Amino acid sequence: MAEVHAARRSRLREGRAAAGRSAVLVSRPANLRYLTGSAPQHAVLLLGPAEDVLFCSQPPSGDPVEGRIGEDLRVQTLDDTGADPALAAASLAAASGAESLALEEHHLTVARHRAIGSAAPRLRLTDLGFAVEQQRLIKDEEEIACLRIAAEIADQALGELLESILVGRTERHLALELERRLVDHGADGPAFPTSVATGPNAGAAGHLPTDRRVEEGDFLSVCLGANYRGYRCELGRTFVIGTSPASWQVDLYDLVFAAQRAGREALAPGAAHREVDRAVRQILDSAGYGDRLGPSTGHGVGLEIGEDPQLSPSAMGKLDACVPVTVVPGVHLPGRGGVRIDDTLVVRSEADGGPELLTITTKELLAL
Repeated sequence: MAEVHAARRSRLREGRAAAGRSAVLVSRPANLRYLTGSAPQHAVLLLGPAEDVLFCSQPPSGDPVEGRIGEDLRVQTLDDTGADPALAAASLAAASGAESLALEEHHLTVARHRAIGSAAPRLRLTDLGFAVEQQRLIKDEEEIACLRIAAEIADQALGELLESILVGRTERHLALELERRLVDHGADGPAFPTSVATGPNAGAAGHLPTDRRVEEGDFLSVCLGANYRGYRCELGRTFVIGTSPASWQVDLYDLVFAAQRAGREALAPGAAHREVDRAVRQILDSAGYGDRLGPSTGHGVGLEIGEDPQLSPSAMGKLDACVPVTVVPGVHLPGRGGVRIDDTLVVRSEADGGPELLTITTKELLAL
């Protein structure tokens, strides 16, 4: 993988070729991991005129560390426990003859930006913008393989939970059990805080589990994801507890399922982000539930949950092949509950079989 990360750094550097003797300082953790395979706390990456260096803070105990990741990346741990690696990186960039330093200004505080300028006053500070995030959009097959394993882990964890007794258990208890099962199956941890929602809470986006207990006849909606080697998937399903679903539950579920299917089928290289969103919204709009949707009906996934692209009415741009996204419509009826269905897919051309579904837990409305 060291060669893969070196190639990614080379691509970023090539995109900066017109900037002359410019250095780049990367501080956002997900971007560090993408470019180096590692993201120690408070670390920064310097792409300098002379060499690439990963600067790390000195841990509370331990000796300074210097070494290499592959042939092209030096690792340096600072002697001073409280030192800011970004300042050391800026000083090295200036000493190496850089004329400017591109920063991820969207990630830095104003105070840290000023401190970097003071540490290397001769450097002209510029904004790198979202250059690394844009490079991260299209995943290589090794990244997709990690996402595929993350999805398998999430499917396994949810499948095992559904085989257990649910009535009488709290949302909080079920969420903790799901997260334990994710780790048991090889995840580094959950991709995001697991959501379990029952009864009137079901279907609410971003619901935080409570001490409400599962009851007969409830809708139960679950949203979870696994973090595997830094790559994160998303899986959401809705079930009915104990009895045959009521007619209103079947109707609402069928509607959300149809909207979600329309979004999945709209995924193709060249499809506009807003058109995928529209495919989902128009079905729910026609049934009078358009106002129940959030600002987006899907988003990119990878080293972060909720990364670009965003599938929303105002989104610009078009999908590329090998871009993993979620399709996540949901309808919540206050006081009654609701339905959410979330899948992670990879955009593929028709010649390659169309969108690749990574999360394969059944979308049939099961009575548990």
